[in-house]
Amino acid sequence: MEPQDVSPLIAVLDLDLEPRELIPALRHASYAHEAGLESNERLEFLGDAVLDLVMADVLFHRFPERDEGELTRLRSVLVSRPVLAEIAGELGLGRYLLVSEGAEELGVRERPSVLAAALEAIIAVAFLRKGYEYTRDFVRRLYGERISEVATRQPEDYKSLLQELGQKRFGELPRYALVETEGPEHEKVFTVEATLGGERAVGRGRNLKEAEQAAAKRLYLKFGEITD
Repeated sequence: MEPQDVSPLIAVLDLDLEPRELIPALRHASYAHEAGLESNERLEFLGDAVLDLVMADVLFHRFPERDEGELTRLRSVLVSRPVLAEIAGELGLGRYLLVSEGAEELGVRERPSVLAAALEAIIAVAFLRKGYEYTRDFVRRLYGERISEVATRQPEDYKSLLQELGQKRFGELPRYALVETEGPEHEKVFTVEATLGGERAVGRGRNLKEAEQAAAKRLYLKFGEITD
């Protein structure tokens, strides 16, 4: 059964689309399989690529003083699943998703990975229906001040991002533990494990700070990749 009315979502998104055009982006695989329809997964695939391009375009022109490494770091944060899920949550996107009864009972509707995927699918619909420039403006509106906020953070702020996520989602702080040190004194490589919310990730670096940052980055992005 299709949602009765997605007009409020279209209004919140400020999209020049008809409700029927947005519906395919809201179909979770669980619903689509039962209904014999196409899920939003193909749209998610396209939306992911479009978002990468749009964000690269926006960052390239907004920050002409930043080098390739900095721009890549900024883009990786901004297009990450946790950030997309946060935006989707603020939009109330979850209530409009089409999911099966079984998936509903499992709480799939509010899973970060599902919310992020649906938002990417919506970006794909905007691109297919309205073209690149319209979609670029749409993404700018979606992100608002987030682009500038992320741009002011230092590279090591993946630890801060993980800390914020831990406090918000689990009410706890991430923990870091040195796993091993290898190599000669002048070329040591440190391996650190970060844990949070029952998940863990390992990072390596030339010093403890760098290794903790690498572990924090992997764990932060991992939370957005946890699937259904």
